[in-house]
Amino acid sequence: MSQSSDPHLHDSHDHSHSGAHPTREDDDLMLTEAEALFLAMKSLLIEKGLLTAAEIQARLEFNEKGSYHNAARMIAKAWIDKDYRARMLADARTAAIELGIEVTEANLVAVENRPDRHNLIVCTLCSCYPRSLLGEPPAWYVSKAYRSRAVREPRKVLREFGLEFPDFVELIVHDSNADLRYVVLPMRPPGTEGLSEAELASLVTRDCVVGAALPLDRPPDVVGHTR
Repeated sequence: MSQSSDPHLHDSHDHSHSGAHPTREDDDLMLTEAEALFLAMKSLLIEKGLLTAAEIQARLEFNEKGSYHNAARMIAKAWIDKDYRARMLADARTAAIELGIEVTEANLVAVENRPDRHNLIVCTLCSCYPRSLLGEPPAWYVSKAYRSRAVREPRKVLREFGLEFPDFVELIVHDSNADLRYVVLPMRPPGTEGLSEAELASLVTRDCVVGAALPLDRPPDVVGHTR
């Protein structure tokens, strides 16, 4: 399904898959639900001999390397190279690897926005998110409010994020899961024909890669945006 980045959704509990919290492992009263679940899962995996503590930590550190700039590189190239765009839509994982981006997701699908279609990404069960392309998810993405409302009322949720679409625009919500992650290929902003590939990449924000925002219409150093 799909998502949005809305300040009104921040009242839900945080469900992010963050790293270990060694200074708090002995104080269950201070653990959030997500932290307690992580520690229980970590202990079970180690106890069963499925993973070592070092392997778990290595994976957490790898996830922290992820950044939406990886997805921005892919999107910028797709905007100027129609052959790469076709490859990205056919197999986003292979297209990412083509640019030297190390991908951990088993199956990565790119969905394309069009004048009559807007895509929104969500994970209704948990917080499945293309971390190798975007890093850790924002709090609103993993909140219960977003995970439930994005499916039931995506047009209203997007309106709260500042996105208003006419009725003829179809809103499609894609539900991520453990085996399948999505990224949105947004439409290239008009009037950007003279920009370089690097300048085009600077128009891509984290939230527009999951459908909760639109790309900037000019490089952030021109309009004074910070991201």
